[in-house]
Amino acid sequence: MTTKEFTPYISANSNVPEFTWTSVLAGCLLAIVFGAANAYLGLRAGMTVSASIPAAVIAMGTFKFLKRKNAILESNLVQTIGSAGESLAAGIIFTVPVLFLWANEGKCDLPSMLTIISLALLGGVLGVLFMIPLRKALIVKEHNTLPYPEGTACAEVLLSGERKGAASKIVFLGMGFSAIVKMITGGLKLIPDLIHIPLKSLQTLLSFEVSPSFLGVGYICGIKISSYLFAGGFLAWFFAIPLITIFSPEMTISNFNPKMIWSTYIRYIGAGALVTGGLISLFKSLPLIINTFIQSIKSVKSSSDQNNDRTNQDLSFKFLAYAIVGCILAILFTPSIPVGTLGSLLIVAFGFVFATVSSRIVGLIGSSNNPVSGMSIAALLISTILLKMSGHVGISGMLSAISIGSIVCIVSAMAGDTSQDLKTGYLLGATPKKQQIGEILGVICSALTIGFVILLLNKAWGFGSENLSAPQATLMKMVIEGVMSGNLPWNLIFIGASLAICVEILRIPVLPFAIGFYLPFNISSTIMIGGIIRYFIDRKYKTEENSTGILYCSGMIAGEGLMGILLAGVMVLNWQNLLDFSKYNVGIVGSLFMLFILAYSIFHYAKKK
Repeated sequence: MTTKEFTPYISANSNVPEFTWTSVLAGCLLAIVFGAANAYLGLRAGMTVSASIPAAVIAMGTFKFLKRKNAILESNLVQTIGSAGESLAAGIIFTVPVLFLWANEGKCDLPSMLTIISLALLGGVLGVLFMIPLRKALIVKEHNTLPYPEGTACAEVLLSGERKGAASKIVFLGMGFSAIVKMITGGLKLIPDLIHIPLKSLQTLLSFEVSPSFLGVGYICGIKISSYLFAGGFLAWFFAIPLITIFSPEMTISNFNPKMIWSTYIRYIGAGALVTGGLISLFKSLPLIINTFIQSIKSVKSSSDQNNDRTNQDLSFKFLAYAIVGCILAILFTPSIPVGTLGSLLIVAFGFVFATVSSRIVGLIGSSNNPVSGMSIAALLISTILLKMSGHVGISGMLSAISIGSIVCIVSAMAGDTSQDLKTGYLLGATPKKQQIGEILGVICSALTIGFVILLLNKAWGFGSENLSAPQATLMKMVIEGVMSGNLPWNLIFIGASLAICVEILRIPVLPFAIGFYLPFNISSTIMIGGIIRYFIDRKYKTEENSTGILYCSGMIAGEGLMGILLAGVMVLNWQNLLDFSKYNVGIVGSLFMLFILAYSIFHYAKKK
């Protein structure tokens, strides 16, 4: 099928509302909300979830409530702006917490709000700008080749007029219920949010977390990804920890401490598996990377399409050139981003290549499988090596490396999100130029607020703590320090690398397995419960891919994230004693009951058509 044969839902000649004050304000609000919620989730579990579909559903319900007619393109713009917050948060939380971890060790000062905003804003805008010249090559010319699963699914949701706003109620129900549960467990402390069952014969712990977001992540990811996470966690806590205990003469039944063994040994093995998994995923994508880059360059050079229809209008190439040069100069001369000339050149090189790769990969396999962490690790490794060779060593060199890696990570995440949104708009008949402006607005809104969220969460609990383990950022820190100083326990790192290679030989996805191995077991076990519910629902009730279960769980993730940020504010203000009712704590029985109620609520809404 040629490009001209494709007819979007709204034709190019139709003039329907799209870029309105209502859509812009609603989109900016959702960008802030989902950005904050995903920042909290990512810092706890090391992974984020797509905000496109819940944002689209909320937008659709809002316009139904306002009794607006022909609002499908307005709804699309809302989800375009709103989903930008989630992708920006992913790029930030994978890297920026490293600065806080070094500050806690006395190596540098705490990063300022300006530093975080600068990294987020410049990286996010560059991600959008780098993707725009690729739209005609990837979205239009390869319309029948690249399915863009999330983008297509989002278009289907917006086209489903039969819902009449009812679906948005499911999202808000999930948000409300999970916020209440988080208040009970994390605020009032009436119920413990962790279930620990010591298994002294194995010298380990069986643990679960009373967490609506982790159950929701398991349901959204499905049984396969949940199983890989659980398998990694199970191997770490029920094989590796008991084995290390047996061969450690200082460890006995009387002083067994699996958490200490995890922090001393297991997390380094998991880090080695994670780094290797990221590099494996990147290596496997090399043919696709090279082909995509060549084809995209050819497309940009030979672009002579004179079609000026509304559905074919992009931001001008002249504007893109000036904006990209402006961003690079801002990066070079912003004191809080210490990258220098070499770092700026590396950002341009890695940024454009990985933006191209990310945009195509999400078109083939979806945003959930986009190896952003692998690309970021590769950029960090190469950048750190080059910086060290050029004499930039010590903390100054490490700060430069993490700044480069942070911007590249944000660029990759934002480019993938932008391409999915432009695919949705292409199917619906949106104006690409207006969507691209919307993406930039979403980046600006999220960037201006994400710094406050990061500072608030760090002050409340501290990155690297049990509440905010920041697993991806801790991994990035290990990579940089390992190259610069060589002080890492490389024997444990290589054990993890060997484990990852064995898992890859068995054709098991390495990254989810390695994340499960790296994280505390209470996270992967709770995620597994959500995956089991999804498996049962899919087999028994044959629900659609974008069923009410997905919407309800998306709401649960957002609700817990927002309540977590609110509780962080309470702790910063030192008001937690006003909420503390721990003396009435009902103990583990209450935790098990609440976990059952959460699981049943997902089952109840997921089985609905």
